[in-house]
Amino acid sequence: PYVWGGTSLTKGADCSGFVLSIYKKYGISLPHSSRAQANCGTKITLAEAQPGDLIFYGKGKTINHVAIYIGGGQVVDGFTGATMLGQAATAAPGASELINVNGSPATLWDMVVGLIPGSIGETSVIAIALGAIILLWTGVASWKTMFSVFAGGIVMGLIFNVFGSTDNMMAQLPWYEHIVLGGFCFGAVFMATDPVTSARTEKGKFIYGFLIGVMAIVIRVLNPGYPEGMMLAILLMNIFAPLIDYCIVQKNITARENRLKSTNN
Repeated sequence: PYVWGGTSLTKGADCSGFVLSIYKKYGISLPHSSRAQANCGTKITLAEAQPGDLIFYGKGKTINHVAIYIGGGQVVDGFTGATMLGQAATAAPGASELINVNGSPATLWDMVVGLIPGSIGETSVIAIALGAIILLWTGVASWKTMFSVFAGGIVMGLIFNVFGSTDNMMAQLPWYEHIVLGGFCFGAVFMATDPVTSARTEKGKFIYGFLIGVMAIVIRVLNPGYPEGMMLAILLMNIFAPLIDYCIVQKNITARENRLKSTNN
């Protein structure tokens, strides 16, 4: 991931830190600044650039970015790789290990902290947890919906662990990895709890959230072409949220009518 001032190819780096680390592996020492790096070596024109040369960007005479030329008019200023869920969805039968961008097995700590490939904002469970605390403390989000989403995901993950195919890596992912990978935490905290589109009755919030968690895991496991699942699960349950509330309200009305009848009798 991008980390201002960083130089680690696994924990994060900025543009000049990335260049510094790549060149260091080949025994070339460079300063940690695009402006300082521009003063190293020999200046050439873009037409003279060869793979491995540095290309500098800036506004006017101020340099603010650097990238490595790889030939064919292309540059690289970072690295990427398949997300953990993408790997699980396309894994060969019997595979059981997720690989990080540096080629080493991804650990649970990497997944929690966010040292894995993924969309911005969804990879760090710690940052999402801080957001959840703020939403709950201010009363913006419902703990019932949030809790139920996690409960549904955990239950469905455990079911697939027991009854899922052993050749399907997504089905055999531990329930806690399902929770911390992809957009599950982000969706449970910031999207499923939207006060406009989610269920509004108190009992309905439990049902609504639980079914989101269940559907997210079902979509991940049974549809390899759509390994994330969280957004689709939320959209599907947004459609049914009014129906859930209607059923809860009607049940309450019926119960009150029955109590009234029994009292009059």
